[in-house]
Amino acid sequence: MAYDFVRVDRAGPITTIILNRPEVMNALHSPAHFELAEVFDAFAADPDQWVAIVTGAGDRAFSAGNDLKHQAGGGKMGSPPSGFAGLTSRFDLNKPLIAAVNGVAMGGGFEIALACDLIVASETAVFALPEPKVGLAALAGGLHRLPRQIGLKRAMGMILTARRVSAREGQELGFVNEVVAPGELMAAAERWARLICECSPMSIRASKEAVGKGLDEPSLEAAIKGQMRYPAVAALFASEDFKEGPLAFAQKRAPQWKGR
Repeated sequence: MAYDFVRVDRAGPITTIILNRPEVMNALHSPAHFELAEVFDAFAADPDQWVAIVTGAGDRAFSAGNDLKHQAGGGKMGSPPSGFAGLTSRFDLNKPLIAAVNGVAMGGGFEIALACDLIVASETAVFALPEPKVGLAALAGGLHRLPRQIGLKRAMGMILTARRVSAREGQELGFVNEVVAPGELMAAAERWARLICECSPMSIRASKEAVGKGLDEPSLEAAIKGQMRYPAVAALFASEDFKEGPLAFAQKRAPQWKGR
């Protein structure tokens, strides 16, 4: 399917989602949000797609966030129930997402990256939640995900100053997994994706869901006791992959994952 503001490429079980408004540094407006919601819906529903990489078109920006000029010009506002970029309020996606941050990730752009499970960043990447400088607030998840991912004091140091953070500092703070040269970014993201695809997709989905839901439990004990009721965990135990893994190990061969 052709889209106006996003490109989608598929290679085997890996989907690459490219924010495609380079003329405005991949800033997003309402039509882009709804297109991206469709893209993530399709990825979630496709049993043959196991992991997605999210990146931005061009080499200047991952995403500059909300398209403020569109907003200031009276353009249509609004986003789908799944949130900014059709992602930041999507809490039922148990397939892994990798953000390949190729430049500026500001405001909503940073919030998109934080909503992904891994962040691979170019050395040129810059992260910030600058909304307070334009009279706004990072209400698409940034104010909540960042403290959960790097701790309260470190997060408040970014949030209350709206300061810019380099890729290297992002790695030191703990929200960036790997920093690479600009020309190596997509290869690095694809390497992470292939490593994930070596594992059972059912196991990966169960693991992601258990981590996400477990963090919301009131205690470690509750998380461990409660994980068996999570849908992806139940699906793992009922899957072909659950049988294939031990069988392949016993037969000393590579497993043939089905993702079901």
